[in-house]
Amino acid sequence: MNKGIWYAVGAYAVWGLFPIYWKWLHQVPALQLLSHRIGWSFLLLLAVILATRQWQAFRAAALNRRVLRIYLIAAVLIGVNWLTYVWAVNAGFIVETSLGYFINPLLSVLMGVLFLRERLRAWQWVPIGMATAGVLYLTFAYGALPWIALTLAFSFGLYGLIKKVAPLSSLYGLTLETGILFLPALAYLLVANAAGQGAFLHAGARSDLLLAGAGLVTTIPLLMFASAARRIPLSLVGILQYIAPTLQFLLGVLVYKEPFTHTQLIGFGIVWMALIIFGVEGFLAHRAQPVAAVAD
Repeated sequence: MNKGIWYAVGAYAVWGLFPIYWKWLHQVPALQLLSHRIGWSFLLLLAVILATRQWQAFRAAALNRRVLRIYLIAAVLIGVNWLTYVWAVNAGFIVETSLGYFINPLLSVLMGVLFLRERLRAWQWVPIGMATAGVLYLTFAYGALPWIALTLAFSFGLYGLIKKVAPLSSLYGLTLETGILFLPALAYLLVANAAGQGAFLHAGARSDLLLAGAGLVTTIPLLMFASAARRIPLSLVGILQYIAPTLQFLLGVLVYKEPFTHTQLIGFGIVWMALIIFGVEGFLAHRAQPVAAVAD
């Protein structure tokens, strides 16, 4: 099997199993988890840049006003996404987080149309309309917007949009994003520790190792994903990305016994059907391209 496929499957599997990791740290407040994730990720990425002697190149590429403005927006979006996710997992909303990442690919396509003037094929509008209908159904059924799913979908969708036009490589970009958030995260951790509420070095060795390991579990799948994207077609990456929310959904229902009602089944079912149509349409369009090229 293509090495790129293994990298992609590995990255999405890690992301899909993320709830287990954050559940191990359920006793740590979400804002502290976010701050540790930012801090350890930045230190690890910085170490990689220094070890590979890329510091001068990183500084030259990153330290100008336009780049900093772009990555400040990206940093805020990924911070909102990470905070919402770790809070939702430990508050018992894993199933709803999976809905957010099921919706995200369709939302990303729509953002491409709205902001990048990309054109959709006629049949691509069908799954987007169905996904919207699924969210509206769940909203009326719940009596409230599924705000966790929508926050995750929109924050990550907008983050992807920013990254599409951002000038830096994935390594430099993530280093700059976590670097922008590093000082606020560190300040918060110091204040929490001074107030006697800090978890690090106060909740046992296991908790300390897991908090420090947040940097590894954040950066390794991102680097695997970057390697996969260079080796396999984007259409295949798009199909494999559903591994993550599927695993999250199964963990929420089967392992952590979150409720999954008949109402949710209908709403999720509409979204899943939309994704099937979206995937089949993309596959058929991709297969038809060589034929069209030959005809020309």
